[in-house]
Amino acid sequence: MAQDFERTGQQITNSATTILTANSDDAIVGCRLANITAAAVTCSVWISESGSTTRYLVKDLSIPPASSVELIQSGSKVVMQNTDVLKGQSSAASSVDCWVSRVDSIST
Repeated sequence: MAQDFERTGQQITNSATTILTANSDDAIVGCRLANITAAAVTCSVWISESGSTTRYLVKDLSIPPASSVELIQSGSKVVMQNTDVLKGQSSAASSVDCWVSRVDSIST
């Protein structure tokens, strides 16, 4: 069965921003954060599991001006189950662009 690759782009601001809500068992295969400002910012990205548990992928990561960071690389994957929510927050408003690549509905 062929896999369904999807992508999601979202600008992260200085309040908790929803990047992606899983609608099935999904695998994140890429997550890039780009600082689009002329000043350094910090950024956190986390998954809220279907209850109220929060698990950080990165917390208060410093990103230099006009730079980007790849959070998931070298073939790594992060699995999200149905209703898990990927969120982010930066230290400045409208400062970080986030690009997520994922496999939707992982086949068994």
